[in-house]
Amino acid sequence: MALELASQEMGEGTTPFVVLHGLFGSSKNWNMIARRLAPDYRVHALDMRNHGASPWAERMDYPSMAEDVAAYIEARHLAPCAVLGHSMGGKAALWLALTRPDLVERVIAADVAPVAYRSSNLIDYIRAMRALDLGRFSRRAEVEAALTEAIPIAGERSFLMQNLVAEDGVLRWRLNLPVLEAEFDRIIGFPDSAGLRYDGPALFLIGANSSYVRPAHHDEIRRMFPRARIVTIPDSGHWLHAEQPEAVHQALREFLED
Repeated sequence: MALELASQEMGEGTTPFVVLHGLFGSSKNWNMIARRLAPDYRVHALDMRNHGASPWAERMDYPSMAEDVAAYIEARHLAPCAVLGHSMGGKAALWLALTRPDLVERVIAADVAPVAYRSSNLIDYIRAMRALDLGRFSRRAEVEAALTEAIPIAGERSFLMQNLVAEDGVLRWRLNLPVLEAEFDRIIGFPDSAGLRYDGPALFLIGANSSYVRPAHHDEIRRMFPRARIVTIPDSGHWLHAEQPEAVHQALREFLED
């Protein structure tokens, strides 16, 4: 059953543009790009299930995530529209395009391929956050300090800390960490796509310094998305939209206006 996702809408344009964030993210992650698109597009940035202000559920697979997004698009009569997703959100966008092409005018995947990844250290981040007894802490800085050993890269810690909120003086994670851990293999995986293809325009943005989309993935991308355009963003890693927003915006503009 589809969940009713929380969202942020922005932009003066009338053309709908749907944005899906990655694991541990939220609708705010693409604000910088959304502001650049605002003159011409009405951007709908969604909180995926088990993230942000959206409801929690026991399943975290791509058919379920795509169903949530499909329900959002249909309820607001946005179809067919452009759909962009980063990382986990990119896989959800690709699965939506493969299974509900009637809803997707064009699809953009930011630094992810429609393949199953074998391993990821992100599971360790989930476990580190779950291991903390938040009742012991009164300040955000104390929580971040407690995560330093498990998550030594300051930028990654800061990104995760965006999910820590205080309600009535009590700290809690906005992430459904137990489900993210239980469903982690589904998150780094990808459903069986045998026989599926999307014949609409598709853009794959790749961080030049990232290993998420490799040359070995290109054949599989083109099998499912025969009109795929693959663009590498220089001097960027997996969070290419935060590292090189102007280059990402330019690539999006060229694709959307083609």
